[in-house]
Amino acid sequence: MSEQKNFINFHVLISHSPSCLNRDDQNMQKRAVFGGVERIRISSQSLKRAMRRPPESWFNYWKDGAKFGTPSTRTRSVEGITKYMLKELSDEFKNDDAIQKTIMMFVKTQKAKTDEEIEDDDDDQTENNDSKKIAVAPWVVGEIKELCRIIKNCRESGLSEEDKAHALKKVGKEVGKKGNKRKLTEEDCIEEAILKKITTEIEKKKEVISAAAGTAVDLALWGRMATSGLMTNVDGSLSVAHAITTHSAQAETDWFTAVDDLVKTGTGHLDTQEFSSGVFYRYASLNVAQLQKNLGGATRERALEIAKHVFHMLCTVVPSAKQLPFAAYNTADFAIVSFSDMPISMANAFEKPIPKEKEGGFYRPSVRSLFQFWNETHRFIGLDEKTAFCLNSAVGQLMEIIGIDDEKIFNQTGISPKASLVEIEKWIEKDGAKEENKE
Repeated sequence: MSEQKNFINFHVLISHSPSCLNRDDQNMQKRAVFGGVERIRISSQSLKRAMRRPPESWFNYWKDGAKFGTPSTRTRSVEGITKYMLKELSDEFKNDDAIQKTIMMFVKTQKAKTDEEIEDDDDDQTENNDSKKIAVAPWVVGEIKELCRIIKNCRESGLSEEDKAHALKKVGKEVGKKGNKRKLTEEDCIEEAILKKITTEIEKKKEVISAAAGTAVDLALWGRMATSGLMTNVDGSLSVAHAITTHSAQAETDWFTAVDDLVKTGTGHLDTQEFSSGVFYRYASLNVAQLQKNLGGATRERALEIAKHVFHMLCTVVPSAKQLPFAAYNTADFAIVSFSDMPISMANAFEKPIPKEKEGGFYRPSVRSLFQFWNETHRFIGLDEKTAFCLNSAVGQLMEIIGIDDEKIFNQTGISPKASLVEIEKWIEKDGAKEENKE
């Protein structure tokens, strides 16, 4: 078995009491059909949002913002993010103009335009071009700060005499298409040359900017799709699946009223809300090398420290939707974690919906199915993994649940039982190292 594995697979079972943790645009509980039957679903976006922001934010849990950074700010509002950055960067950048220009470049073109591009732009000019909406994207204070420094320095230092002379050769050149032509001014040519200088400097300092972006751990984990401008693509390192119930489940309807204390009969408001309960399978896979890269070339040790906390959040975080009326603050009771050469989901353990036990409940049969499926998949594919699991004793003993009384199965499969989620966290941080698996 190789010493280091690039992927960490997280398999978690968590039972939610009656709740409505994730709704669609019609205010109905999200669903999915799997194995030909309807399941209740919690979207990966909902889970990630809960992990990223207060009150469920892992940054509250880590309690070490200086080490793990501050989460990115996700917005499509240029005006809003400008106000935020002006506040955050005011100590270093007293000139509002420097920050504003950087932000506009961040969402617009990053390269100096060619003559042909200028012609095309002239054809498409509209009154509201500057207020065109952008996609919701993560903004990182450290990244914008580095870009501000580069752009400010480039503009303040200006052009060399040689570069200026070269730029001014284009003065008077006509650009644009018929009926909308104009001549380039000296200001146009100088600005184009400065944009080229900025682009060159940003390319030189690409690693520094990348490391600054990596200070937002959520960006390093879930990535960013660039929409335009200086905003760069970041390939996510953590894939998160939509959580689905291990069994068939249908939503119920709750009729609720808001009673008017000053009206003797009737109610002030009457409405409905869907809700359901069930055992959910959560799956996520972490690409350790990609996380290291996104963090600006971090060590594997730091990536594993973050992975430890990712596991903790997957086992404890609950979306905040409709929690005041339902309070479904449930945590995991069973988890399997594997260091592997590939991402691999165990959702097919539940492709055939789990039947309810005779004495009631879906949790124990779900645990049994997940463990047995993991074991068979491990054998069938020949997975070379380092694996640990933990089962809350309140659910029962695993040997009893899976119907065997020989603990040699753990040695045969290379899976290591742990007494608590905390022990698995420590095991992850130590790279899955365990004496009992060494031959």
